[in-house]
Amino acid sequence: MTEEVWRERDTSPGKIEAALRHLLIERYHDEDAFVPARVLNLIVVVDGEFRGEIENRLERVGRYHPSRLVICAVHPGRRTIDAWASVAAERAEGPFSLGREQIELDIGERHLKALDTIVDPLLVPDLATVVWAPHAHAEAVDSLRRLMQVVLVDSQDEPDVPAAFERSDELLETAYVVDLAWLRSTPWRERVAAAFDPAPLRRGLGEISEVTVRHRADSMAAALLFCGWLCSRLGWRPGSFATGGGKRRTAHARARRGEVTLCLQEVEQPGAPGLAGVTIEMASGRSVSLDRGPGGLKSVRRTRDGKEQVWTVLGASRGESGILGEGVRQALLRDPTYKPALSAARALL
Repeated sequence: MTEEVWRERDTSPGKIEAALRHLLIERYHDEDAFVPARVLNLIVVVDGEFRGEIENRLERVGRYHPSRLVICAVHPGRRTIDAWASVAAERAEGPFSLGREQIELDIGERHLKALDTIVDPLLVPDLATVVWAPHAHAEAVDSLRRLMQVVLVDSQDEPDVPAAFERSDELLETAYVVDLAWLRSTPWRERVAAAFDPAPLRRGLGEISEVTVRHRADSMAAALLFCGWLCSRLGWRPGSFATGGGKRRTAHARARRGEVTLCLQEVEQPGAPGLAGVTIEMASGRSVSLDRGPGGLKSVRRTRDGKEQVWTVLGASRGESGILGEGVRQALLRDPTYKPALSAARALL
């Protein structure tokens, strides 16, 4: 990989855009096979002291890394803009040399309310623009609304889950929301759906009497969204979870054939955040359980006479770098199940 770099202190958006354009012209001049691998624009707004950590997370995203990346590092008290820009070329298989472009801005809190005017000249026209503010710079996200088509959020990172869900619902009015907490439940939703996919087993969906979701203390959002997904897909009318302390909370949902008990159980779970296990019980005595285990998810299917089948679903976990990569990929897709699941999850609170 080869890279051309430009940097300047106390600069302006116009100067940054001109420098980036110059870097691209030089790259085209030096390499006839240079092709910018542009997929989307990604604007990341971070606290300046944690910029390195976020850059490492983006680096681990791998092939899902966007080619036009704008990182806005926010420093308290700063009044000027410092900038760094690079255009790198990586020789791929075949005749082409793929280009990746990155801009980093050091800005102050005073710049957030007009951040759209700063980054607008730096974006590639006609590409989807994704905004991610992992350190909750809501003012910056609101400023960028006219530019963005997609916003990455992580309801798990917010101390108040109801407020996080309300914020996501509000953002859905103007943009497509990709919630990383929702993506952490994806393997569980896929495996539960597969467990009832064969026609003889599908009738069991109408017999579900209780659902228990085991989760880490920091993963309540993912557990609620999983329950919201079940309610929205199966036509259950959710009731609110009982308030109060303890590590087990219970709610009831109204199904066509009766009432379904929903339980959230907080457990100790090492490793990546997210769900730790799911158990679905049916009135007939049958049940399906999934739990984290070495190498994947441990699946247990119990028949009405008490016999059990046990196997391991390999490779179910994506890890945190995989979750972020999937979030970037989802920016180019559309998941119609998130919004109704979010609405049902809010009704459970």
